[in-house]
Amino acid sequence: MSYAVETRDLTRVFAGKKHRFRRKRTADEADEHLGPVTALDGVSIQIREGELFGMLGPNGAGKTTLIKILATLLLPTSGQAFVAGHDVAKDPFPIRQRINMVSGGETSGYGLLTARENVWMFSQFYGVPSRVSKARIDELMHVFGLWDKRDAKVRMLSTGQRQKMNMIRGFVTDPDILFLDEPTLGLDVNAARIIREYVLNWVRSQKGKTVLLTTHYMAEADQMCDRIAIIDKGKILACDTPEALKRMIRTETTFRLEVDAIRDTASFSSMQGVKNFSLTNDIGTNRSHLTFILEDEGPVAEILSLITSQGKKVHSLQKSEPTLEDVFISMVGRGFE
Repeated sequence: MSYAVETRDLTRVFAGKKHRFRRKRTADEADEHLGPVTALDGVSIQIREGELFGMLGPNGAGKTTLIKILATLLLPTSGQAFVAGHDVAKDPFPIRQRINMVSGGETSGYGLLTARENVWMFSQFYGVPSRVSKARIDELMHVFGLWDKRDAKVRMLSTGQRQKMNMIRGFVTDPDILFLDEPTLGLDVNAARIIREYVLNWVRSQKGKTVLLTTHYMAEADQMCDRIAIIDKGKILACDTPEALKRMIRTETTFRLEVDAIRDTASFSSMQGVKNFSLTNDIGTNRSHLTFILEDEGPVAEILSLITSQGKKVHSLQKSEPTLEDVFISMVGRGFE
C-alpha cells in the first residue's frame, strides 16, 4: 500500500555545542557542555492519502523537526522518510511541487507588500499561473475574512490577520499534502474556528488531500483528526483514532444523576463495583444530586432500579468519558510544557 507520508525508523540528532567561557572555569564548569540532542528517535508512521493525521506532544517532543524533514527543509540523521512516494533525502524536488507548510506564529511575508501581493508572490514561487492564483486568493480571502485587509500592508496586520494570510498562502498552491504546525497558536476563538472548519472541509470535500497537523489543543485534535500519534522525547508512544486512544486507558467511570429528593441511599455504597458515592440535596428544587465513581458501567442498571423502586424520578444522567488529555498525561506523565 502506498502512503501520502511514510517514515521508517526516522532519527534526527542535533550536535551539541560547548559553552564558551570568558573567565577562568571552575572545576564544576570544566566539563559543562550541551551534548547531542536526539530530536527524533526511530519514528515510524504511515499517513494514508486523504487522511487528516494529528500529532500531539509537549514542547521539544520532535513535532516540528519531523515536519521540517517531511517538508525537505532538514535531512534525517538516519532512517527514511517518503512523501508522495519520494524519498525526502534523495528526491526532494517532486515533493516540493506537491506540498505546502504553515506554522503558527510565523512572521512570513514582506512588510512593504500588501497581504494580497504577498500571497500572490508565494504562489509564483510554486509556478501557479497568475490568473489562477489571483482567483484563488480572492476566494480564500473571502473565506478567511481577510477581504477587507487585502490591500493593507503586512506590517499593519494583527497577529490573527497575519496567520490568516499564512493559511491562505498554504492553500493557494492547492497542495496534495499540507503540513500544519500549530496553525491556531495564539489565535482568538473565531479565527481558530474558521481555520479548523476550512481545513476539515478541504480534506473531506476533495479526493486525495492529506493533512499532517500538530497542535497543543486536545479538543482541536479530537474534533479534526482521523488518527493521532502521541510523541514524546522523539518517540511515538501511541498511534490510533481518538476513540481508540481513549479506550486504551483504564479509568474509573463517573456517573452524575439528578433525581427526586431521596433519603434511602445506604445500599448505594455497598453495591459491588461502586468505588465511591456522594450525595447532595437541593432543598430549593427538592432534588438530590448523586455522584458515583464506578469500576465499570455494570452497576448502573442496579442503581437506576433502586432509585425507581423508591418511586423517584431520574431527571438527568451524565457520564464522564476519558479525554485525550487523560490519554496524553497517562502516557507522557505530564501536560504540555
